[in-house]
Amino acid sequence: MIAEDSTDRKKVCSPVHEGGLGFGFKWNLGWMHDTLDYLKLDPLFRRHHHNELTFGLLYAFTENFILPLSHDEVVYGKRSLVGKFPGDEWQQFATLRAYYAFMWAFPGKKLLFMGQEFGQWKEWDFHIELDWPLLGPDHPFNRGVRDCVRDLNRLYRTEPALHARDCEQEGFEWIVVDDAKQSVYAWIRMGAPDDVPIAMITNFTSVPRENYAIGLPHAGIWREVMNTDATHYGGSGVGNMGAVTATAVPSHGFPASASVMLPPLATVYLRLDPTTVPPPVVKKPPALPKPTT
Repeated sequence: MIAEDSTDRKKVCSPVHEGGLGFGFKWNLGWMHDTLDYLKLDPLFRRHHHNELTFGLLYAFTENFILPLSHDEVVYGKRSLVGKFPGDEWQQFATLRAYYAFMWAFPGKKLLFMGQEFGQWKEWDFHIELDWPLLGPDHPFNRGVRDCVRDLNRLYRTEPALHARDCEQEGFEWIVVDDAKQSVYAWIRMGAPDDVPIAMITNFTSVPRENYAIGLPHAGIWREVMNTDATHYGGSGVGNMGAVTATAVPSHGFPASASVMLPPLATVYLRLDPTTVPPPVVKKPPALPKPTT
């Protein structure tokens, strides 16, 4: 059972015999409001509200959370999800795709409301059906959102790093938490010790960031398995040519680092290729002095 609870009551998802309410999950309504308030801002001013997206990690593991983009936000004059975002049509859809990929990598389960999976323009109206014609050939941005959500679902299902420890602190580690000036966020998602980690980097401005340095837990090749700026999603096609190479140069508290191209208004996932991790360096013990005669 899922609790639609907007209070700060403790132990909503704890067992009853431990003093909890016994729910399986709880809606994270604070996350929904904070992220939407942030993304409604012009990208130029997001730097002044950077903590609205980092605040959710202070309590993300206190309950078994679901990240809901619910019906409440797309009715009664609140506009559709894509309609909330500033800029022209390209920027609005780029923001939506970046937001979804940010959400899919954020700790917690995911919930979209009907029509959001293809970026419906109109508010939801229970009297009429969804705008299915938007999936036709004359609306490439809507089809791009649908394809992006499809690929995010596939990654979420097949990559344990993205789902196995959604409600556990051990499944998450910040890389970049404080780059308010450039509105960049980056973290690592992890599953079990043998699962392959995935790094997520989001650029919530319309300015591409070249040679952006991020720390990584392993040297080797990190494959670009998601880029919301890909042309087949309706993006501009800025990216990393499929992969980046991390070297054993420490950064951000990690033993390795890589230089990454961050597309505008986009989220990128990098997945470690475990076959390219260099073997550990084994230091030989110092030679014993030769005995003298």
